[in-house]
Amino acid sequence: MQKFLVIDSAVTGAQSVSRKLTDGLVSALAGEEGAVVTRRDVGHTPIPHLTEATVGAIRGAEAESAEARAALALSDTLVAELFDADVIVVAVPMYNFGMPSTLKAWFDHVLRAKVTFQYGANGAEGLLKNKRAIIVSTRAGGYAEGDGAAMDSQEPHVRTLLGFMGITDVEVVRAEKLAFGPEVAETAIADAGHALGRAVRAPLALAA
Repeated sequence: MQKFLVIDSAVTGAQSVSRKLTDGLVSALAGEEGAVVTRRDVGHTPIPHLTEATVGAIRGAEAESAEARAALALSDTLVAELFDADVIVVAVPMYNFGMPSTLKAWFDHVLRAKVTFQYGANGAEGLLKNKRAIIVSTRAGGYAEGDGAAMDSQEPHVRTLLGFMGITDVEVVRAEKLAFGPEVAETAIADAGHALGRAVRAPLALAA
């Protein structure tokens, strides 16, 4: 049995290309024997941003208020979903050269010292072991190479946050240049769909 956690973050509903790709993935996995899928849509149902009232509880302080206890309970749920998954699929549209704030809020709730990472004699160590991640990256322009690459604060940021929790086996499935005309967009989406299908069938890389 292989467990998948699919995280959507687009705020554009049915118009979202990244969500169309994950919709296709989830439909395909429904026909795969032994595949178990958990889906969390932080674009449709946003994770609250951290506030003065909640940040302490997420960072390990006593949850003294009802608001703090609710934030900690949500964080515990999100972290449990991560630990339970073998493969994490993170759908990330590019908004203003970075990830959506809804996805950043999710990361803010799951990056927790002594829970998903810890500090030791050799520095930071991620505690999420033996997992793969697939970043489903969608963007209107071209940022994979050339002058646009310097403006990409989307994919590198997501990779960094996943890696800090110990998820370093990361593959990127990319649909870009979506604003370069219907034919270019159609080809990019189709290619990304095929690549995503291949990626989820790759064997899970286990640590030695």
